[in-house]
Amino acid sequence: MTLPGSLHDLLTAFGPSGVEREAAAVWQAAAREFTEDVHGDVTGSSTARVSGKSGGPTLAIVGHIDEIGLIVTHVDDDGFLWFAGVGGWDPQILIGQRIVLKTREATLRGVVGKKPIHLLDSDEREKAPKLKDLHIDIGAKDGDDARSRVRVGDVAVIDAQPFELAAGRWAGRAMDDRLGAWIALEAARLVAKAGGAAGDVVAVASADEENSSAGAVTSAYALKPDLAIAVDVTHATDAPNIDKRQEGEHGLGSGPVIARGTSLHPLIADRLIEAADAEGIAYSLEAAGRGTFTDADPIHVTRAGVPTGLLGVPLRYMHSPVEVMQLSDVEQCAKLLAAFALRLPADVSFVR
Repeated sequence: MTLPGSLHDLLTAFGPSGVEREAAAVWQAAAREFTEDVHGDVTGSSTARVSGKSGGPTLAIVGHIDEIGLIVTHVDDDGFLWFAGVGGWDPQILIGQRIVLKTREATLRGVVGKKPIHLLDSDEREKAPKLKDLHIDIGAKDGDDARSRVRVGDVAVIDAQPFELAAGRWAGRAMDDRLGAWIALEAARLVAKAGGAAGDVVAVASADEENSSAGAVTSAYALKPDLAIAVDVTHATDAPNIDKRQEGEHGLGSGPVIARGTSLHPLIADRLIEAADAEGIAYSLEAAGRGTFTDADPIHVTRAGVPTGLLGVPLRYMHSPVEVMQLSDVEQCAKLLAAFALRLPADVSFVR
């Protein structure tokens, strides 16, 4: 089983929060294969619109295209780079990783290092490392050499390509949330292939979700959608040591995860469930008692309020270089969203 070409290209593109241009270009190129109405904006977000047939509601399907990364904060006199996180990191995951660093003139490779275990005091061995204990080594001879190549504020991502595991499962970086950005795109493509829905369907690859959800805020404000569905990853609960009583039951291969909760519109969840049942798509439910910690949160309070839903893709080892997903879950999410859009009547109301 191979990854769709556009998904592979997205998963291998460089695009940490605030520097999404390369990933956005890949997304926009794929979008132009089925619609000419493709645009980028000043935040780094992209949209692809499939026009509706009968004046129905405008549906925005939003997946964020940024990934977590690293940002250089200091270059020392020995040539080592010190950094902070772009998005949330478990520092233990970074130790020993290879990284790709983009500068104004070149793409550099480096490694994340720390003091070797042999040199750690006994009390240091018992403590979890912090980001401030780690550094990047690009092989520079000294500080002048490093500073001739790198500036403070340059950003990096983990150097990890997607690879196939067993049973149609794939591992790699940036699946949070290039999967959602691809699903939004694929759902719009399926709607276009079917001849269009009653109203416009706008796929959105939003920027900067890992820090501020800025792209979701500005996109929702600009588009003025009648309803929106955010697509993001959610924790696969078939991995060890996860409490299903708190996180729900949705493992790899269980299909889309339909969220229900206080910030989400109940009629959208109901219509997603109805579409899944009608299409024979397996799904599970997830509860969000407060915020969802996704782009759905700012979207639903944009302007006078946007009826908003949330669809999740089960994912293991989130925010790591080896995030694991099942391809069938990704494909079924896109099919469900397309079915939802095509079943949406022109006169639908979300007033409650």
